[in-house]
Amino acid sequence: MRYRTTSAVTATALLLVGSLTACGGSDEAEASGGTLTYWATNMAPTPADDEAVLTPELEKFTEETGIEVELEVVPWDSLYNRILTAVSSGEGPDVLNIGNTWSASLQATGSFLPLEGEALEAIGGAEKFVPTALAATGSEDAPRTAVPLYGQSYGLFYNKAMFAEAGVPEPTDGWTWQQFLDAATALTRDENGDGTPDQYGFAMTGGSVANSAHAAFILGRQEGGALFDESGAPTFESEEQVAAVTRWVELMTSGVTLPGSAEYTGDAEADNDLAEGRVAMVMQQSGSRNALNALGFTEYGVAQVPVPEGGTPTQTMVAGINISVFNESDQQEEALQLVEFLTSDEQQVTLNKAYTTLPVVEAAYDDPAFNDEISGTFATILAEHAEPMPQLPAEGQMETLVGGAVVDLISRAATGQPVTDADVREALAGAQEEMEAAS
Repeated sequence: MRYRTTSAVTATALLLVGSLTACGGSDEAEASGGTLTYWATNMAPTPADDEAVLTPELEKFTEETGIEVELEVVPWDSLYNRILTAVSSGEGPDVLNIGNTWSASLQATGSFLPLEGEALEAIGGAEKFVPTALAATGSEDAPRTAVPLYGQSYGLFYNKAMFAEAGVPEPTDGWTWQQFLDAATALTRDENGDGTPDQYGFAMTGGSVANSAHAAFILGRQEGGALFDESGAPTFESEEQVAAVTRWVELMTSGVTLPGSAEYTGDAEADNDLAEGRVAMVMQQSGSRNALNALGFTEYGVAQVPVPEGGTPTQTMVAGINISVFNESDQQEEALQLVEFLTSDEQQVTLNKAYTTLPVVEAAYDDPAFNDEISGTFATILAEHAEPMPQLPAEGQMETLVGGAVVDLISRAATGQPVTDADVREALAGAQEEMEAAS
């Protein structure tokens, strides 16, 4: 999903909505017969910016098809609850965007149109999509109910001027975790001699439950671990996951990470730190390019995420946005036309260029807009070094529990409290116990 904090599915919510089927489509859509309602995610700095991007493109769709589209841009902090309310009440939009890590959870509700057979062919077939992006559209044990819309991956953003001033070589693809730590140490500097660093090597979005869960997943895969076993049982307290979370928390305890970033719940704060020279590196999703550009900061580079020497080269979860149709929409044919339009080659170029995200259809990468060095780095990470978050209905609850445990550990570390392997193990064991109790 995108780089902002999101609400996750809880066991209670799953039980509530799991047996319900939505009745999608607004009363106005039913009355007019020619109007679709569309909930879009907030991808730009503000919803108004999203409207400026999407409105002219949706007008093109209306010109081509005669189908009107009522657009609503829904902020991230309310989107998931809006979706759950729509599923529960049976009153929602015809078409909507979802964070891709929610795909399996929402798929399990039975409230979204299966995108297989004729429905899948109506939007151009599965073969047009980037395989890794398509892999993050739900469980393989049930019909797909979403397809990719915008792609994202994590990368290592760095401030070029800070590296040059400190005489530290810029990051390169294939950087090991130790090389990353060495650079972060060299770039943590006390310029005025007061005993406190004026700049730090790194900043994290330490207060974000979602970002913390992402870190646990990515670093866990690098260690050869997994958050669930093949049967779907949680394995949060495995040796590999403990090592992964310990490695992430040590970024704070080692003194190379801006302490205040333990409280960051959104990526904008870390983006500002990078642009203003308070930190030299951040690990963000590709959409941060939009934020940095809006700040007028262009002197940054992007490299692949560092991996421990000999570790599994997983550098990101498959991040991004998917798109779905409510199962009981009275305008399914028209809704599928909108999905086909938004995932067409032309629109994938236009929209992903505007949002500095990555196309999810193969053909769009032929456009020069995605041939620059930074876009190429992110595209390589997504295509070659990405794995989807667990495609299980319990994924949302996992994010809440594991991400929450990591946030607490980071908070403790930022206040100078020691955080040991035993502390990490205890926190993850507690999260696993809660997960098991709710299943």
